Amino acid sequence: MEKISCSICLDLLKNPVTIPCGHSYCMNCIKHHWDEEDQKKIYTCPQCRKEFKPSPVLKKNMTLAALPEDLKKNGLQAAAADHCYAGPEDVACDVCTGRKRKAVKSCLSCPASYCKNHLQPHYNAPPLQKHKLVDPSKNLQQNICSRHDEVMKIFCRTDQQCICYLCTMDEHKGHETVPAAAERAEKQKKLQESRQQIHQRIQDQKEDVKLLQQEVEAINVSADKAVEDSEKIFTELIRLLQERSSEVKQQIRSQQETEVSRVKDVQEKLEQEITELKRKDAELEQLSHTEDHTQFLLNYPSLPALREPTHSSRIKIRPLRHFEDVTAAVTELRDNLQDVLRDTWTIISLRVTEADVLPQTRDDFLKYVRHINLDPSTAHSYLLLSDDDRRATLTKQKQSYMDHPDRFSSWIQVLSKESLTGCCYWEVEWGGRGIEVAVSYPTISRAGNSYECAFGFNDNSWALRCDSSSYIFRNNKFETKIPGPVSSRIGVYLDHRAGILSFYSVSGTMTLIHRVQTRFTQPLYVGIGFFYYYLYYSGGDTAAFIKL
Repeated sequence: MEKISCSICLDLLKNPVTIPCGHSYCMNCIKHHWDEEDQKKIYTCPQCRKEFKPSPVLKKNMTLAALPEDLKKNGLQAAAADHCYAGPEDVACDVCTGRKRKAVKSCLSCPASYCKNHLQPHYNAPPLQKHKLVDPSKNLQQNICSRHDEVMKIFCRTDQQCICYLCTMDEHKGHETVPAAAERAEKQKKLQESRQQIHQRIQDQKEDVKLLQQEVEAINVSADKAVEDSEKIFTELIRLLQERSSEVKQQIRSQQETEVSRVKDVQEKLEQEITELKRKDAELEQLSHTEDHTQFLLNYPSLPALREPTHSSRIKIRPLRHFEDVTAAVTELRDNLQDVLRDTWTIISLRVTEADVLPQTRDDFLKYVRHINLDPSTAHSYLLLSDDDRRATLTKQKQSYMDHPDRFSSWIQVLSKESLTGCCYWEVEWGGRGIEVAVSYPTISRAGNSYECAFGFNDNSWALRCDSSSYIFRNNKFETKIPGPVSSRIGVYLDHRAGILSFYSVSGTMTLIHRVQTRFTQPLYVGIGFFYYYLYYSGGDTAAFIKL
């Protein structure tokens, strides 16, 4: 539409003529323009400023003359005219009077926005040619100092804001100031460095994603082979071991799903972080292309800081031994048929779940740390809790707790506020004659002195008793005695989904005390128990959850 509009009257061409430089105008418009230049005897094109001597002979352009008529017939004349003018979303020319045309450039030095016609002096007049032109902007007023009404071309590093030259003489006097362009250049450099870091991180994490995919494939291959080998062995023992064969297969598949899900979760998080990094990079790139120094500096502080990656910068794939031990255990089961139901089955079950899923080092365990807080409403009246509810002390003096249905009335025990699912790890530091470190369903009984309330003496709880010489593990009244030496710090690892509960002695290194393989049907709560008869000696036994 703009091609058939006159750049002088801004309307569709009427009686159009084309002058030697190729630009077209209404005949009356160009005549009137040249009449004003008649005294100089030099006639110029209003658009390109090409000079003519003498005034060119004007002849009607028949091709252009026919176009407006065609537009009128098709109802497009109004649209053609409207195309040249600024709408609500456009930047309007500040010089146009009446209905304003769209601006094609904004000048940071003036500051003002200009349509194509009114911009020409900035191209032709030498003083204006030095002005900084940028894409049309509605925010030019933000470049003007509200106090002095001057263009802000200076950046105050002391106050981190754009100012004008007059500001340097009063409220910013003595401050460290630099030209806005210089500050922009410095920050642009830092921006590019941030982008380089993002690009490098994207590359690193793409490699990590590939490694994780390889681990998924390795897990699947190993699991498939373990299932195949197990089925062959169990076929030989089908009459005696059909039930066990089915259970092993189910455990392998379940563990395979757990492993693949674990790896894919990490993979998905990395891919999401890649997407987020790309989005941030796009924001930084968009800002880096902002020609207006002031707009760049105004928007720069709002950029979010580049956070540290939520995952290790590199993924380390462990040796590909996921399910091979299962096959070995099943072979051992075939060779030791008489002992299978008593001893060997436990070995098989544990080896399936330990196929690269249990943490190996303390750093591995610390990835699953849960901070435990004790619930005062469950604490026995002879237990004193610290202000942060992380330490319990056996005391001879009864505490003035309010009655509560969740409180243990006879057994000196307390439960955590938090329920536990998934993979969790915590550590307990204890002192005195001895304590019990336990986990329990919330359905454990609280009132009375029956064993239904005591940690480890029912099917609702699992407890490790620690004293000066040995450990005793209890569940549902069955107990396993474990010789010392005894550590004053106990680490507990729970994989609720896999049904694994492990107790560790923590003293420089981690030593497994006892591991349980079962099936948890409810969320678990951490429990601490004290021995009632120790109360008559001295009290003062303590148990505290360590902040890791």
